[in-house]
Amino acid sequence: MLVFGAFYFIYLKLVSNHLLSFTNLQEQLSILFSKNSWLLIFLLLFTDVNWLLEIYKWKLLVSIEKKITFFEAYQQSLASLTASIITPNRIGEYGVKALYFKKESRKKIVLLNLIGNMCQLAATTFFGLVGLLFLFTNYTIQIPQLNIEKLLILIAVISALYFVSVKLSVNITIKTYLTKITTYLKQLPTTIYVKVIGLSFLRYLVFSHQFYFLLKLLSIEIDYFTAMNLLFCIYFIASIIPSLSIFDWVIKGSVAVLIFSYIELNELTIVTITTIMWLLNFALPALLGSIFVLNFKFIDKE
Repeated sequence: MLVFGAFYFIYLKLVSNHLLSFTNLQEQLSILFSKNSWLLIFLLLFTDVNWLLEIYKWKLLVSIEKKITFFEAYQQSLASLTASIITPNRIGEYGVKALYFKKESRKKIVLLNLIGNMCQLAATTFFGLVGLLFLFTNYTIQIPQLNIEKLLILIAVISALYFVSVKLSVNITIKTYLTKITTYLKQLPTTIYVKVIGLSFLRYLVFSHQFYFLLKLLSIEIDYFTAMNLLFCIYFIASIIPSLSIFDWVIKGSVAVLIFSYIELNELTIVTITTIMWLLNFALPALLGSIFVLNFKFIDKE
């Protein structure tokens, strides 16, 4: 069911985008295929490097609990991606990866996966703040005026919820878990953190430059410095918008259209590029991961 759900989700994505009809996509792709074939191969290499870095990062993290081969890390990463398509906030990624390990290690595996995702988010945040600084410095951003009364009410509500959550969290069991997690994190070698953060930053630069490369392939006239800073803004804003995974493509596309509107780029071209990025870096690997999901045999390894 998981695999069929993933295939159906990808199908819905391709047919439900009103800004990007099949005819328009075909026209844009014809422009790409009219380019030098070596350029297209180079474009696909971005996807390969992107996922090779992610797979190696997972292999490095999980080696703390168990040494696995690169192929095993490849299998776990792509299978978990397939599961994440139809689960909220890609939560399925955590569960699927944990199932590949012994029962007593699964909580630690989930935590290691969280560390990897947090390091990737750190890269997105760092470059995003640089991009926002560029955006606010060089363009006039219209910020809607805030209603002070409504703002105070919102702050009061958030504060009340926070204090309630604090009261509820004063539970011995939760405190015990937090202590165990903190102790485990402190035990991890510093070199692991440094390597994982380095791989996360490198991976971020790979897929952001893939977007830039697509801009150039579609003959968009934009200087490198401006393009990269706007891309930093897009990925950062998209990352902080709470949503289900099913809306991830729509959010990135709409944010990209909004940000690039400051330099008046063609909306259709931007949506085309976000579609191609999603197909290359998410849909295609997820379809490959479905092979591993179909062949997965759950064994409760005590």
